[in-house]
Amino acid sequence: MAARKPLLLICDVQERFRSAIYGFDHMKNTICKMMEVAKILKLNTLVTEQNPKALGSTIYEITNLLYPARHLGTYPKTKFSMITDDTRYDIDKGQFDTYIVTGIESHVCVLQTTLDLLKLPTQPEVFVLADAVSSCNKPEIAIALRRMELAGAKVTTSESMIFELLGDANNEKFKQVASLIKDEKTNTATALRTLCVEQI
Repeated sequence: MAARKPLLLICDVQERFRSAIYGFDHMKNTICKMMEVAKILKLNTLVTEQNPKALGSTIYEITNLLYPARHLGTYPKTKFSMITDDTRYDIDKGQFDTYIVTGIESHVCVLQTTLDLLKLPTQPEVFVLADAVSSCNKPEIAIALRRMELAGAKVTTSESMIFELLGDANNEKFKQVASLIKDEKTNTATALRTLCVEQI
């Protein structure tokens, strides 16, 4: 089996949403864990910001973890989908076969991004991390995840995705990633209880 060529997408995790999004801190912790994994496994990242003049920039916890050599860019947008005229080249230039979607809101920008990714001519695998997405209203999350799954996306969890990316305990990065997973054990459990209770 060929190695995956993944891109980690972080959708609109901005300061203005900090107090509005259900389980924001738990979602944020999961995304930060995925960014640490991205750094270890040398995955590319791409970030969008919805109307940042009005809604603020990406939260500092995420920007502090961006690894310049692997970060394709942080793009402002007004379109709900992350696939815009500005991002399309980076997202759709054929170098990726796997997209890992995180961020907000589950039923708006995350949903529309996922549906657009599934329409790409390259027919990539699209994973949505249930413990790394959220919405202002909790009930929207499960409904959006169900719709994305029906459309062909693979709804999973951060830890499951991490082990799928590793593939083998003999992976030279396994011990480093396993240590991170152990350090994040409490945060992971809390995020699952908070964000995924209706999906379990």
